Amino acid sequence: MKSNVFILGLALAAGCTTLHAADYQAVRDRLETLVNTDAQVSIAELPIEGVLQVRIGPEIVYMTEDARYLLQGRLVDLETRSDLTEEAKGEVRKELVGDLKPEDMIRFGPEDAEHDIIVFTDVDCGYCRRLHQQIQAYNDAGIRISYAAFPRAGIGSQTFRKMTSVWCAADPHEAMDIAKAGETPPPAECESPVSEQYKLGQAIGVTGTPALVTSGGDLIPGYVAPDDLKARLEQLEERRTAD
Repeated sequence: MKSNVFILGLALAAGCTTLHAADYQAVRDRLETLVNTDAQVSIAELPIEGVLQVRIGPEIVYMTEDARYLLQGRLVDLETRSDLTEEAKGEVRKELVGDLKPEDMIRFGPEDAEHDIIVFTDVDCGYCRRLHQQIQAYNDAGIRISYAAFPRAGIGSQTFRKMTSVWCAADPHEAMDIAKAGETPPPAECESPVSEQYKLGQAIGVTGTPALVTSGGDLIPGYVAPDDLKARLEQLEERRTAD
């Protein structure tokens, strides 16, 4: 079987040595038997002797150096209170949402906003509508909202078709306002990004809407009021700067 497994030289703690392609052959061999060759796979060292971090597509798991044991779950450094698993997933999310084209999103707010948040939304979701009703308040707080489509009922559903009409409308902003008001926008069809954005949302762990993703890859599930979101974004930025 042809393998696309590769090694990343990533040190997550002081004193870790950089990985080389010849290292941890047992892990490489085991992954070749477990992983679909279409999945992107990388291995990184951890500040835990004998345990490696393995990224399989968007997922993060852990494996012992001898490839005997595979562990799933959250890894937390109790000294620093750092969630190492969430940090790793944040990097994955940051990479994946980086592939979103600005022109494929429906954006509300100025280009020079202090924060640009990607919001995976469903036009039939109550809390998504509540968020949209406060678009101006988010903008006034320095937050630009960039909508990506996530019809919770799935591809081909009534909501999916409605969101396709929004994205394909001559004026997507007006169509979004109509849909978020509980009405149905005029039917429209085109080669919309709705399916791809829905799949991307699934890949990064979106399970409900609204789901907010920051420029740093943080996932904030659910509705957050404008002022509370601004405070949370500032806290995340301060923490990221401190690290």
